[in-house]
Amino acid sequence: MTEGTGERTARVVVADDQAMIREGIVLLLGLLPGIEVVGTARDGDEAVRQVAELAPDVVLMDLRMPRCDGVEATRRIRAEHPGTQVVVLTTFADDDSLFPALRAGARGYLTKDAGGEEIGRAVLSVLDGDAGLSPSVQRRLLERLSEPEAEPAPPVEPPDGLTGRETEVLVLIADGLSNTEIARKLHVSTATVKTHINNMFAKTGLKDRAQAVRYAYAKGLARPPAG
Repeated sequence: MTEGTGERTARVVVADDQAMIREGIVLLLGLLPGIEVVGTARDGDEAVRQVAELAPDVVLMDLRMPRCDGVEATRRIRAEHPGTQVVVLTTFADDDSLFPALRAGARGYLTKDAGGEEIGRAVLSVLDGDAGLSPSVQRRLLERLSEPEAEPAPPVEPPDGLTGRETEVLVLIADGLSNTEIARKLHVSTATVKTHINNMFAKTGLKDRAQAVRYAYAKGLARPPAG
């Protein structure tokens, strides 16, 4: 075993929807001492099932996957199987990918240009209770922490009996987000988003998303794009 994890081998599940990338990661990990790949998954649902069946130490988790994305899968794994850590391994390092993943419980975050040694260090670091973050992610976190806090906007009373969450979904629709994007941003399922939208339509009498956008503008919940 490599230094820092005692005698125990790190048991890893690899989750990625692209077979070529998934198989390449498995081959790469097979070259690293102290790491054993015990399973693979093609989407987030399968990753959660693999964790329940195999109880791995770490899941290497892609973010953009069908049916259940990596953020939702991470949230479920950390809630249902707290003994398994998650290290995100993704193409994306933007704030909209990074921060939801970390809030969902990921202990590591790497981009797919990471080398084998860096991936191995991240896996072993999270097993030791540390964070397994790439240098670029660490820099972004420091930058985010150093940014001045924005002045909080005055609270807006939800109209027409809408709940706070229904109003939040309405605002995200006005911002142009799809149901899948809203689900990812709010860390809920797309089915839950659809339920909120149906409730919001019933309370307001709206019939489609275009009307919802105009309604959000009229009620001062969102602003039309400039120009």
